[in-house]
Amino acid sequence: MSAATGDRGRGDDRARSDALAFFGATGDLAHKMVFPALYAMEKRGALDMPVVGVARSDWGVEQLRARARDSIETFGGGVDDTAAFDRLCSSLRYVSGDYTDPATFAALRRELGPAERPLHYLAIPPSLFDDVVTALGDAGCARGARVVVEKPFGRDLASARELNAVLHREFGERSIFRIDHYLGKEAVQNILYFRFANSFLEPIWNRNHVRAVRVTMAEDFGLAGRERFYEEVGALRDVVQNHLLQTVSLLAMEPPAGRGAEAIRDEKVKVFRSMRTLRSDQVVRGQFDGYRRQPGVAPDSDVETYVAIEAWIDSWRWEGVPFLIRTGKLLPETVTEVLVELKAPPQQVFGDAAPVTGPVNYLRFRLGPQVAMALGARAKRPGEGFDGEPVELLFVDQPSRDEMGPYERLLGDALDGEQILFARQDGVEEAWRVVDHVVHDHRPALPYAPGTWGPPEADALARHVGGWHDPVVVHEPPGDAPA
Repeated sequence: MSAATGDRGRGDDRARSDALAFFGATGDLAHKMVFPALYAMEKRGALDMPVVGVARSDWGVEQLRARARDSIETFGGGVDDTAAFDRLCSSLRYVSGDYTDPATFAALRRELGPAERPLHYLAIPPSLFDDVVTALGDAGCARGARVVVEKPFGRDLASARELNAVLHREFGERSIFRIDHYLGKEAVQNILYFRFANSFLEPIWNRNHVRAVRVTMAEDFGLAGRERFYEEVGALRDVVQNHLLQTVSLLAMEPPAGRGAEAIRDEKVKVFRSMRTLRSDQVVRGQFDGYRRQPGVAPDSDVETYVAIEAWIDSWRWEGVPFLIRTGKLLPETVTEVLVELKAPPQQVFGDAAPVTGPVNYLRFRLGPQVAMALGARAKRPGEGFDGEPVELLFVDQPSRDEMGPYERLLGDALDGEQILFARQDGVEEAWRVVDHVVHDHRPALPYAPGTWGPPEADALARHVGGWHDPVVVHEPPGDAPA
């Protein structure tokens, strides 16, 4: 269970929240993600409550409604249900004010009206959490409430602990929802389902049969206006400590002892506790050529836009199996993929003319942009001899109109008090413990050319298992291609 102090307040039960207040309502995250999610929830009939936007901008509610329409038109596929959009607009309220001014929170309390179980979503920088959480408590807005906080959950282990202490002054652990939109993705949740809903996988899902696990999260674009943010964070904090270690926990966890959220989160925390603290020689940091010329970037910046790590899990199931993780900007593709390579057969029965190179048997999970699962094997090539060739059985997930976006799913779960897709305090702190040393004590970032798979020095991390696996994305030609 959580390391938090005792849970307290009426927000700790499973009753549905009866109001939503989101801080940072005029910001970029709200514009790109939150308003489209609220609109989708309204179309499903899942947002039957007042929605109060809070921000410093000197706006009125009509400006907020115009912002919502622009957001949905730009990032949410457009307004295709006028009645739902009108309902969303009628539910919107707006509070303008400084986050350090008690009057702002008194106004929020008035706008919440008779709500007894509000959900407060802090889509604001972590540096503001202390002031906002304290003010929520002073104004009576934290009583019976829940709170959603955006990543990063601190900058290192010490700051994560400080942040948790701030939150626990006003909220019990069961009322805190640490949101990581990656866990709201259908493809990521499917890893968990695929592992424990199919009996054929368990006998081979261990150190006796798995040679290596490789995780790649690549983007073929740069920083897209996030240069100042990246200067403060870097790739290790931005995606490895949260997105990618969370993915590893789903791959490596034991079957949960029960069906509830805490049973699953218990097993994920055990994975983090079993992971060795990273050493500097197990990490290769890279920086794409030209990064230092970006606006807002220091001319001598050592911030990494690429990172590769070699992680080890000291457990009965995974002892001796390397988990190779990498991510980066301006790589050849935009793709996230997991490759679980199985060990080769103990004997080579067939004298194939050509030696086998690369993974022979594997399971491949494509998490984005296309969602797919694949099983790799070798089959006999047609002809007289017993020569083989690699084949792949591919399962492609066709997008569904009913599929929820990550923020729609996660905000809906938070309103319902469902924590299965949210990080728990002890899990966050253990994940920071894994990377904390190399966050502070690391080797210089190495240059790499845009359009490559990172600095060549990263190859050494995977050399003992035959190298990295470079995902291949098949790009469909525009229009009708000739047969």
